[in-house]
Amino acid sequence: MLGRPTPDPIGPGQASAWDYPRPPRLERTTARLEIVLAGEVIASTTDGWRVLETSHPPNYYLPRDAFAPGVLRRAGGGSVCEWKGGATYWDLAHGGRVASSAAWSYEDPHATFAPITSYVAVYPASVDECRVDGEVVRPQPGRFYGGWITDAVAGPFKGGPGSTGW
Repeated sequence: MLGRPTPDPIGPGQASAWDYPRPPRLERTTARLEIVLAGEVIASTTDGWRVLETSHPPNYYLPRDAFAPGVLRRAGGGSVCEWKGGATYWDLAHGGRVASSAAWSYEDPHATFAPITSYVAVYPASVDECRVDGEVVRPQPGRFYGGWITDAVAGPFKGGPGSTGW
């Protein structure tokens, strides 16, 4: 599929990922964000941010102090986002389990995204669970993307087969 797909119907209480902006928008969230690894909550906060971008479910960012001590370990590598800047990757370690490069942050983001400096986002497919207000999220398709799919957002979402040109 090379062109824009037909957005899924929007149900009660839903937003469409196709109504999200490009360039992406940063917005505060007070939803309870939780990360579970090795069967335990390793991060929890109501002081988060979310990034909304056309065709993507939201990416959620948690403050570093939301993570249990010793969970975050600097990983090698990095990437660049045209909107946010250079990303730093993190391993998550807890209970004898290590989720390699399971999280990322922007230590010196472009000005529009300065509020998420040092906040940490997590790939939901790399941990046991990510939750938004208790709802277990579904990972955004594709290995590169880290969006959190909840019942509050309709797709289709970039990352699946045939979505490269969206």
